[in-house]
Amino acid sequence: MADRRPPQHQVPQGLMRDLAALDQALYEAVTVTSTPALDATLRRLSAAADHSKISFLIAGALALRPGRSRSAAALGVAAIGVASATANLLGKRLVRRSRPHRAEDSPFPGRHVPMPASASFPSGHTASAVAFAAAVGPAFPAAAIPLGLLACAVGYSRIHTGVHYPGDVIAGAVLGTGAAATVLAAAGRDSLRSPVFRCR
Repeated sequence: MADRRPPQHQVPQGLMRDLAALDQALYEAVTVTSTPALDATLRRLSAAADHSKISFLIAGALALRPGRSRSAAALGVAAIGVASATANLLGKRLVRRSRPHRAEDSPFPGRHVPMPASASFPSGHTASAVAFAAAVGPAFPAAAIPLGLLACAVGYSRIHTGVHYPGDVIAGAVLGTGAAATVLAAAGRDSLRSPVFRCR
């Protein structure tokens, strides 16, 4: 009959196709938007976030001061470790999503950073940056909002420079939030007090 509902297994497949199409459309919207004033800055930010260099530099500065600042640095570094291991050893190996075909999609190759060899999903840069910000915030509230904004900027830079789809970045943010919550719970802290958890 014409009004017969499709089998239940077809509904999730259709939803996944729609989400993938939306993800691709959002990525393409970024790649075709001319932003010459932002390109160089975001390219440098994306490169500086490789191997969590920015976060480790900030952690080193925080560790110079004893007390809450040093404790926050230790929590942040631990959260980076959990997020990075989860993203790279589990997420990327299980999903194996291909990187964007930016040579075909982008008219602005000058904004690109080198294409990583690893899988695209989830964004490890975003996961680590969000994990660091979300773990540091409760122990050192003055840094919560600046680090949260920095983490959001790192995540967007990965889309802007053509190495990740928006869905990869969102997944990385969720993973990073979970990694921070795990570390904070293990340390006996309330991970929900930090404003950075409101930045997705």
